Amino acid sequence: MKPELVQLYTERGAALAGEPGRQPWQAYPRPRMKRGEWINLNGEWDFSADDGRPAVPAYDQRIRVPFPPESALSGLRDFQHRKTPFLHYRRRFTLDKLPAGKRLLLHCGGADQEFGPLSFNGAIFHPGHSTLLEGPLTVELPAPRLGENCLELELWDFGGTGLPWGKQRKKRGGMWYTPVSGIWQTLWLEWVPETYIADVRCTPSLEEVRVEVLLAGSGAARALQSGEGCILFAGKKWPLARGKAVLKPDVPRLWSPEDPYLYEFTVLWGEDRVESYFALRTVGVGAVEGIPRLLLNGKPCFFRGLLDQGYWPEGLWTPPDPACYEDDILAARELGFNMLRKHVKIEPELFYYACDRLGMTVFQDMINCGPYSFLRDTVLPTLGLRRLPQLFRLRSRSRWERFRQHMEAAVRLLRSHPSVVCWTIYNEGWGQQYTDRAWESLKALDPDRIVDSASGWFRVGRSDVDSRHVYFRPFRMPKPRGRPVVLSEFGGYVWKDPAHSFNLSKTYGYKVFRSREAWAAALERLWAEQILPNVEKGLCAAVYTQLSDVEDETNGLLCYDRRRKLEGAGNNPSV
Repeated sequence: MKPELVQLYTERGAALAGEPGRQPWQAYPRPRMKRGEWINLNGEWDFSADDGRPAVPAYDQRIRVPFPPESALSGLRDFQHRKTPFLHYRRRFTLDKLPAGKRLLLHCGGADQEFGPLSFNGAIFHPGHSTLLEGPLTVELPAPRLGENCLELELWDFGGTGLPWGKQRKKRGGMWYTPVSGIWQTLWLEWVPETYIADVRCTPSLEEVRVEVLLAGSGAARALQSGEGCILFAGKKWPLARGKAVLKPDVPRLWSPEDPYLYEFTVLWGEDRVESYFALRTVGVGAVEGIPRLLLNGKPCFFRGLLDQGYWPEGLWTPPDPACYEDDILAARELGFNMLRKHVKIEPELFYYACDRLGMTVFQDMINCGPYSFLRDTVLPTLGLRRLPQLFRLRSRSRWERFRQHMEAAVRLLRSHPSVVCWTIYNEGWGQQYTDRAWESLKALDPDRIVDSASGWFRVGRSDVDSRHVYFRPFRMPKPRGRPVVLSEFGGYVWKDPAHSFNLSKTYGYKVFRSREAWAAALERLWAEQILPNVEKGLCAAVYTQLSDVEDETNGLLCYDRRRKLEGAGNNPSV
């Protein structure tokens, strides 16, 4: 029997769908490095998909960027990318000026999986770039024309588990969701000088922040030696010595969920100028009255979290508008939560900027890479066999290298965001291998954050926390043995609102309730009886599954279309 599926829309998604001519995602996509002038390439593009055999792309369809072709907001219907893994995008745009001595950069925040050849005004080049492994794409385009220019992009998506893949699966259902392909984040252009600012990295303490400015371009090495750059902060210039400076506010104001204060500054280097920001805060692990605790700004902090999958009914990986991130964060805060565990997905930087501004801490997962086994990775560990499955886990050095490359790119992208306080390397054994080596590699890159090496089970030697998943039995606090205890997944209680559900035929979750009232009462008992009493005993974080419903999975505190299931803070889990 074919499932009865309903296309849902959030309020923002319905508004965008009703205005097909409106350009989506108009916010500058990189708030940590904001330039004043940029060209937004989101909107209508020519599109086609094929099996790689046609010599010339057909471009017989139109797609709305940055929404993946499988999504409703893309404008395509019944797209199945596994049958046509070569995706072709074409956009014509007009330049009304060609600044002397400037270079034109093309940026793409995210695409799945790998870029093939790019063509600009007929000149073909190959960036050889996977945004899942190497982070956002930035390439210099060949000399543009005054007037109309033509940009063509080819993307390859062959599926499989050899590259990071998250929760997407060709045969979606249960805890696995509709797969995506192609461009799913903003595409934009900007002019930069011959030597330009490529990155701004901030490493904070409680009193100051170390800023490192990285340059790109043919004159980068010379510029680093000449000391031409400076930072405008707190009404004065701070010189950059070999691309580095230390900024010290007169009266430090610390960042926290209760007071998410951000300091703004500007970096100048030659003719280039970018705006950025930082926050003063520290995270770590320490003993408090003999109990291992997670510390924020040197003090114990209980992280009350929700599992956040980052899926949207009309855009899949891409919400209709970046303001949707703020909507989710504010909804979580109103329900008493101060943390989101971003689950096996790296979001656009605008999500983390919203968390920085609104005071939502983030436990950030790396994206799983490698095959999943229901028996090995779910059944046996749930039954308590959490060491035996390691005996038949196949290791792959090539897959490990791809995962390590992705992990390091994620750290480079997100480490300047104060909201990100914890990295999760592996979830429930999905693709888990060389765990101690992964911990060492991540700590070498970012020694100033908490690292959860193995969320759920298959615990090994090197990890900052003892991380547990408990669904089908009451949570009993283990005795802390040198590591803070984190309940990184629990709950998953289901109440399904038929008026706001994607799949009317099937329901997935861990305990089903037939009425909203029974479900809400069970949630309150769960927090009151199993979570709050254990905080004093050493429980340092608890992540409820989950923020919102996603497709068949209806265990969210919000519906898939973000309608509220709980009103106000009646079930506030605050301690």
